[in-house]
Amino acid sequence: MIRTIVQLVVNGVLLGGIYALISTGLTLIWGVMQIMNFAHGEYLMLGMYASFWLFHFYGINPYLSILFVAPILFVLGVLTQRAIIKPILGGSHLAQVFATMGLSIALQNLALFLWKADYRSIRVVGSISNLRLHGVIFSLPWLIAFIITMAMMIILFLFLKKTYIGKAMRATSENRRAAQLMGINVDRVYYLAMGIGSACVGVAGAVLAPMYPVFPTVGGFFVIVAFVIVVLGGLGNITGALVGSLILGVVETFSGFYIAVALKEFVYFLVFILILLLRPAGLLGKATTR
Repeated sequence: MIRTIVQLVVNGVLLGGIYALISTGLTLIWGVMQIMNFAHGEYLMLGMYASFWLFHFYGINPYLSILFVAPILFVLGVLTQRAIIKPILGGSHLAQVFATMGLSIALQNLALFLWKADYRSIRVVGSISNLRLHGVIFSLPWLIAFIITMAMMIILFLFLKKTYIGKAMRATSENRRAAQLMGINVDRVYYLAMGIGSACVGVAGAVLAPMYPVFPTVGGFFVIVAFVIVVLGGLGNITGALVGSLILGVVETFSGFYIAVALKEFVYFLVFILILLLRPAGLLGKATTR
């Protein structure tokens, strides 16, 4: 019994690491720009396809393909900011929602046109391997994803806390007008936020490619989970996103094992609602009138 519980906790934490990797970029974009990017799941899908094609044509290991996928998604994020987000920043939230939803649908259909609806997968050495430690089994791909997540979170945290650009992003997040008065180029900060957020989800796509099939609508499920995590952790709070991801992963694992796999989404949405009833701003969020 104890071993089963420990195994479920381990599985939940590793699953939460995958969710954290996906939601980090979305959290950063919202925290700096107050834009909820509904095309975030499609960027994940593009990251997975990029990793797949790099493996298919050039034999590049999906984990090494991060070095290529992250810059590609960074550029895509910057272009998205320039062409779609920037013109509507001063508009209504409804315009922002429809713009990013329209981008999501366009990218899905473009992927469907280019690569059809076929499910594609990557099989690399170790993709189905496990590690056993004191009777607890660790899935090797999930463990690698968790390690990459922790490394990215530490790097991002240090970047935001220690560098001038990171401090400028935090200042812009707090008050755009005050940041401008202090000489911060807010437009450049927005470009960087969108680029870094997109690069993060591109890394998530590369890491997920050995574990999940790649197809045009693969981002749909993951983006719903990412939205839940962003709100649960506290909008714009990266640490909150990590905590929310781990909680969601553990809840999903336990509910799938003890209740029913088909009901695991119902359970974590129920937990999500209960937490928001107690803390409307999220676990680590702060109440705001903005």
